[in-house]
Amino acid sequence: MSRIGKKTIAVSSGVTVSVSPTNEVTVKGPKGELKETLDRDIKVEVANNEITISRPTDQIRHRALHGLYRSLVANMVSGVTNGFKKELELVGVGYRAAVTGQQVDMALGFSHNIIFEVPKEIKVSAIAEKGQNPRIILESIDKQLLGQVAAKIRSLRKPEPYKGKGVRYSDEVVRRKAGKAAGK
Repeated sequence: MSRIGKKTIAVSSGVTVSVSPTNEVTVKGPKGELKETLDRDIKVEVANNEITISRPTDQIRHRALHGLYRSLVANMVSGVTNGFKKELELVGVGYRAAVTGQQVDMALGFSHNIIFEVPKEIKVSAIAEKGQNPRIILESIDKQLLGQVAAKIRSLRKPEPYKGKGVRYSDEVVRRKAGKAAGK
């Protein structure tokens, strides 16, 4: 029994939700518009400023899709009203980030700088304050795309467990290991 799938999604004022016959859900709000095509078996109903998602049977496939699509539609509604934000922190000596347009130029301890092209749907900025690690801030209405881009930037130099150097999320906790001196 999907507990997530059974929950209704509250639609705030200023947000319009429409469902096409091909099961494409379109959500328009003050921050933009998002579209998602759902599986043809899953039914979406919009009534009284609430979205209800239902499944036809209790098959494993339908149960899995029920909660998934409910979460995706809820993220779409939340994205067009509030938006989403991810913050990455560059920890390491000489690690820097600069933004020009939709390109992020990062110095991550390699022999060359890495230039990363950010999709146009994401707003990117870099902050470098004295005494703090440089930060990259990503903002978007699409939670899936935002998480994917943030994970890709993090994968360029994952945090290592000995000194903690690398690109990490600002709220991420890196478990530190003791070096070889601790073995004696």
